[in-house]
Amino acid sequence: MKKQEQQPCCEKFKTMIGGQALIEGIMMRGPDKDAIVVRTKDGLDLDVKPRKVHPKGSFPTWPFIRGAVNFFDAQVTGVKALMHSADLSPEEVEEPSKLDLWLEKKLGNEKFQKMIIGLAVAMGMGLSIVLFFLLPMIVSSFFDKWIPSTLLLHLLEGIVRMTIFMAYMFLVSRMQEMKRVFSYHGAEHKTIRCYEAGLPLTVENVRVQTRMHPRCGTSFLLIVMVLSILVFSVASSLLLSAVPALEPMRGSFLYRLIMIVFKLLLLPLIVSITYEINRWVGRKDNAFTRILTAPGMWLQNFTTNEPDDSMIEVAIKAVEAVLPEEAGADRW
Repeated sequence: MKKQEQQPCCEKFKTMIGGQALIEGIMMRGPDKDAIVVRTKDGLDLDVKPRKVHPKGSFPTWPFIRGAVNFFDAQVTGVKALMHSADLSPEEVEEPSKLDLWLEKKLGNEKFQKMIIGLAVAMGMGLSIVLFFLLPMIVSSFFDKWIPSTLLLHLLEGIVRMTIFMAYMFLVSRMQEMKRVFSYHGAEHKTIRCYEAGLPLTVENVRVQTRMHPRCGTSFLLIVMVLSILVFSVASSLLLSAVPALEPMRGSFLYRLIMIVFKLLLLPLIVSITYEINRWVGRKDNAFTRILTAPGMWLQNFTTNEPDDSMIEVAIKAVEAVLPEEAGADRW
């Protein structure tokens, strides 16, 4: 009989260690190093690299600045890890195109890799912005003639955004090739839960942990979506008050363009605020924080699957590789 998934009842502390599911592998990020573990046909491949750590008190560590800095850094690191896992994938790799070979010859292998990573990050972030922000803004902007209330207009925009986001999550979760990735995602969460409970990192101990975690990137994105409704509404009202000349332009193409650009410029602020909320919620465990994290935890039903033991072994190796030498140095 299959064991029931259980919520750990003896959490000892909260760790800053977090990860990302890859193609047949997991990346874990610790306080001073990153580790990528990929299961290949020859066994487990481990790649550990030192992590760039900004000195405490420096500009990138300031509250409401560190969120945007860490988010961008996570995107770049995540793309590098995905490319690494793809290179090690047991599946047959396609031959590089003539364009790829030409660019590599002209730029050199290192510059070519940097260019590919830069393009991948730009395309990934660009697609997310277009799909989850630009498209809802454009759709809702056509109703600005009939909805004079800024709050109601942004509420409509938020409904469109959440609908697209939920539909995207559901469709991705149904893709066959993503099911194993989401199982590795579940293994990552379970292993961190086991570690935070102070239990030995064994397959048996990890297996019974919940695959949901409050600091998951899925929860982070959900908070971004919800928070954008409030921030866009307040900021747009302030802009209209500061620039009264915009009000008579309502409904025009120029007005819609100005408002869309203005909102896009607010995205780094929304990401930074979300990071601080996620950071605070991740450190607390009470009725209030459990209510706040409940929607994100529920959403993880779509982005995590139950892993098999081989996936748990990968996650354990990844966590062990980034554990700090000094006990407690990874406390969140």
